[in-house]
Parts: sequence; C-alpha cells; structure tokens
Amino acid sequence: MGMTNWPIELEIAWRYTSARRKAGKNKETGSKDGFLSFISSVSMVGIALGVAALIVVLSVMNGFQKEVRDRMLSVLSHIEVQSPVGLGDWQPLVTQLKAHPHVIGAAPMVMSQALISRGDVMRGVAIRGIDPVMESNVSDIPKHFIQGSIDQLRPGEFGLALGSELAMTLGVQLGDRITIMVPEGDINPAGMTPRMRAFKLIGIIDSGHYEFDSTLAVIHWKDADALLRLDGPSGIRLKLDDMQIAAKVADELAVQLPGLWVKDWSRQNKNWFAAVQTEKRMMFIILTLIIAVAAFNLVSTLVMTVTDKQGDIAILRTMGASAGMIQRIFFAQGFMIGALGTLGGVLLGLLVALNIDVIVPVIEAIFRVQFIPRDIYFISSLPSDVRSGDVITVGLMAFCLSLLATLYPSWRAAKVQPANALRYE
Repeated sequence: MGMTNWPIELEIAWRYTSARRKAGKNKETGSKDGFLSFISSVSMVGIALGVAALIVVLSVMNGFQKEVRDRMLSVLSHIEVQSPVGLGDWQPLVTQLKAHPHVIGAAPMVMSQALISRGDVMRGVAIRGIDPVMESNVSDIPKHFIQGSIDQLRPGEFGLALGSELAMTLGVQLGDRITIMVPEGDINPAGMTPRMRAFKLIGIIDSGHYEFDSTLAVIHWKDADALLRLDGPSGIRLKLDDMQIAAKVADELAVQLPGLWVKDWSRQNKNWFAAVQTEKRMMFIILTLIIAVAAFNLVSTLVMTVTDKQGDIAILRTMGASAGMIQRIFFAQGFMIGALGTLGGVLLGLLVALNIDVIVPVIEAIFRVQFIPRDIYFISSLPSDVRSGDVITVGLMAFCLSLLATLYPSWRAAKVQPANALRYE
C-alpha cells in the first residue's frame, strides 16, 4: 500500500474531494459522494470569493489613494519652506535648497486666504502667488489651464486664474473683473477697512481635484506681494526626485534652516491620508471575516467527510494504515480545497482589479448609478492599483486559514477506531 508514500494520501484525498455520483448498483453511496463533492466545491468557491473580494477592494482603495495623491501633488508641491514675515532676498535661499541632492526644482510662492466676489456672489478662496516661469519646476499648474495661459500672469497687471469649479460658481468668463479682499486691512479715520483689489480673469484651471478647483485662485507672486504688502515671497516650493522621501528631506532641511517652517506634502494632508489608511485596515479586517467564514465552512465539510468515510478509514486501518496516514489524507483534502480556492480567488481578483475601469462603467450604464460622485470623492472614475504585496498577503492569509481549518477534522479522522466503525457496516 505504500503507507508512507505521500502521493497515496493525495490520491485518496483527491477522490474524496472530486467524487461524483456514478450510475450503478450502489446509488446511495454515489449520492453521498456527490453531496460531499458539492459541499467541497461550495467551500472552495467561498474561499475564492472571499480572496477575490479582498484583492479587489484593496486594489481599489490603493488606486483611490494614489489617484487623489497624484492629483493633489499636481497642484501642491512636495515640500514648502515658509517664513511668517516674507523671505526678502530669496534667491540665495533657492540656491541653497537646490544644492540638496534630492531637490530637482524650486519656485517662489505667496500663500494667503481671501474673499473673492463677483456681483452678489462671494466665496472664500486660497490665494496662491506664483512665478509663471518657475512654476513648472514644482507643479503641473501650467498644464491644467483649460482656458487662457499661465504666461498671461504678468507682474503689475493683476491678472487672475481661477479653478474651474470656482469660476463656474461665480459665473465668470475670461476678461471679467473680480474683486479680491484680504484679511490684512488699512487703518483710516473711519477705522479698519478691508484691503481690496480688482483683478482681471485671464485663465481657468482644471486640476481634476474638486477641492482645489473650487477654492484655488492663482496670481503672480509680485501682485500678491503688493496686495498683502509683504517683503518678498512668503515661501519656496520644492520638487523632489522621489516624493516618498519628502518627510525625511523636510526634516533635514528644517535642521539646516532654523526660523523657517518646513512642511512636506504628507504632513499637509496628514488627516486625509490617515483616514484612508484606517479605512483600508478596517476593510481588510471585515473582508478577512468572509474568508474566515469560508474556512469554518471547510471545517464542517471535512467533519462530514470524516463521518461519512468512517468505514473507509476503518478498512484502511485494518490493512495497516497508520493514524498519521489517515490524518494526512484529510489534511491533504483540506490542503487541496484551500489551495484551489485561494488560487482561484487570486486569479479572479486580479482579473477584476486589472479590468475594473471597463467593468464599472458597464455596471453604471446598466443600472444607471454613479458609484463615486466627483464632488464628494474628487474623482469621477473608479481607479485600481494592484500591489503584489497585498495579493501575496491575502493569498497566504487565506491559505493559512484553510490549513488551520483542517487540523481538527484530520485529527478526528486519525482517532477513529476500526472496530467501532465496522460494527454497523
């Protein structure tokens, strides 16, 4: 019999897993085998669906985070170095910053909050003063102009570019005059009055990020200087060769530049990224429970198989099979179900995750629904970013749960006593 030969255990386990009802004299036995094969298939499908669901959800959340991050960084910079009173002679600072080995671009900026009004409509905006020539070194704002051009931002002409959503809210077109009011006021005999200035709309920006497109107002940094009465730009924006090391580089620059504020992109949006990571962890835990349920289903499947095959177990034991061999047979059966279920789930999950940009629009068109409204999630299409680390983690976790589920049934099979099992055969 080759009791210590592992392929024998695999062959018997495969027969138990793939048994089908066969026509013949013993229809009752065939019916039982078919039922056991059916519930084995159900366990396998349950594991596969759990694995596929987890891979798809993690890939979508990765894609969502990557998409929003990339759109943020098309408007934001990797690092901002700021001064509360203005930088004055800022060119030497730019030279010093660009000497860092990871800094590949730098540009001056002025940041402030303001009110913008057009007729009876008034909105709060983020004023950003930029240098039209140097801005392309640190962001993609010049590429996001859908009307007008960044070259039309000339110092002294008080030109203004608005985000597309903000321009739509104000109902303005190129050439319109728009009033900007800043918090800093002028003191006169009547008291404190807001400082205001009329700007001409020379461009409209569409970054694809709703939050920025609904609040962004871009002007030349020298015009911002004149409006806010600063001594030079309020900060320097930097672009790195690798945005993932922005926090490390920011810490290094903070040590070199005492008295200045140094912030990287991850800290500027810390709450948002922390929320996304928390959601991803919670979804991983919740969907892991689906796989755990499938693993418990595997336990019941193997227990039923052991109960039904007690006669076979007894015969094998009387022919010289050891308890260890019996245990390996049912362990191998659980191993096969877990391995096939996990493999099928990984393949199905990858198939869906890699083609979700095609699948989702079809579902939305059929059921006339929109899964992600742009004004809530900043993007209008469902992204996907399949990461090998997530796929491997999910696959190993599902496979390990499957193996864990086989321990009790295989141990119970090894404890079957031949005499008791054959008493009613």
